[in-house]
Amino acid sequence: MKGDAELRAVRSTRGMAAPTEQVSAPQPGVPVVLLIEDDPGDAQLTQEYLSDSGITDRIEQASTLTQGMALPATPDCVLLDLYLPDGQGLEALRRVVDRWPKTAVVVLTGRSDAVTGAAAVAAGAQDYLVKGQVDGAVLGRTVQLAIQRQRAQVNGWQLQESRLQASENARLQRGLLPKPLTTDPALTVVSRYVPGRQRSLLGGDFFDVVQDDDATIHAVVGDVCGNGPDEAAIGVGLRVGWRTLTLAGVSKAERMRLLEQVLVAERPHEAMFATACTVRVAADRSHAVIVNAGHPPPLVITSGGAYPASIRHDLALGMFPGRGRWLESVVTLPPGAGLLLYTDGVYEGFTHDGTRLGEQRFAELASRLAAIADPGEYLTALLAEIQRGDGGRHGDDTALLYLTWPSTRTID
Repeated sequence: MKGDAELRAVRSTRGMAAPTEQVSAPQPGVPVVLLIEDDPGDAQLTQEYLSDSGITDRIEQASTLTQGMALPATPDCVLLDLYLPDGQGLEALRRVVDRWPKTAVVVLTGRSDAVTGAAAVAAGAQDYLVKGQVDGAVLGRTVQLAIQRQRAQVNGWQLQESRLQASENARLQRGLLPKPLTTDPALTVVSRYVPGRQRSLLGGDFFDVVQDDDATIHAVVGDVCGNGPDEAAIGVGLRVGWRTLTLAGVSKAERMRLLEQVLVAERPHEAMFATACTVRVAADRSHAVIVNAGHPPPLVITSGGAYPASIRHDLALGMFPGRGRWLESVVTLPPGAGLLLYTDGVYEGFTHDGTRLGEQRFAELASRLAAIADPGEYLTALLAEIQRGDGGRHGDDTALLYLTWPSTRTID
């Protein structure tokens, strides 16, 4: 290292200000380098080298690990001496990496030790430099490359996390939105699922359809309050539980009671509840038996319009455990009518005038489009109208399940 006289000459010719421990707001595009070094001479010379390199105008310096880690801004690179008054060896390095996991760390020490250097890189440092073996060009290049490598690693981590989350969301979505278990070729089942604003997260909307050997149709639609992986996981559990209980022949009211038990046992907090609506369509398609737990009623769709099914309403699952009665309602179905089951996200959006769409106007919209004969085209047109009025302002998930069949049916 340079002697005191030489360092004084450097300071007098370059007019460097004394090191500061206050970090001002970073300038866009200008990397911030934090030097944690307790030796004044080494600190001064390192700052001179960095200035000579021309890669940064932002050099901050702290004489202890505690001072450096207390700085409010996040540096792009930390130049770290491993032997400080309050931090020694790899433990000091680990503390810095834990403090700024996305920051490049370059060890700058007076000890030439290949074993320690390798251990430092393994512990999270981008490089290991020995004092007295570097100059401005070497130090500048090392810092610049360390920042770029660290950014590339962070981008790689984020990409991997994004892929893992997308894969997990896909698995959850398959659990929430399964393939209908039906055999009737005359039955048409069309569904739509529209995620809310946070497209990386799923809500708890779910639905399912199964069919008995005698052609009786069973369907469910439900919504776990909230939006996120916890709600999605509960929704998957409720859907799978419903399918299992339905195939086992458990009665509708008993199914609701058992589903509530599953929800209460599995939910992460007591405030979580779920709405659900189950439908049993008779084999001759003349009527449907509906049990509702705090959910919007299905719409009966005919070629001439649409209207809400007249049904009894009861408590949502988990809202007041043990108090639900969940009585059955029998709804007559006109020949050729279909049933549209949905979650409240379909009508909680906005309209062109800035007001909520609401259940009534949603039913009116569904009625106005009911002349569209193709079930898939009908749902596409219905969602397009809703989204056109909302303009992307609403963030809740939306699920729709549309069941249709011919106007006449002969039972084998």
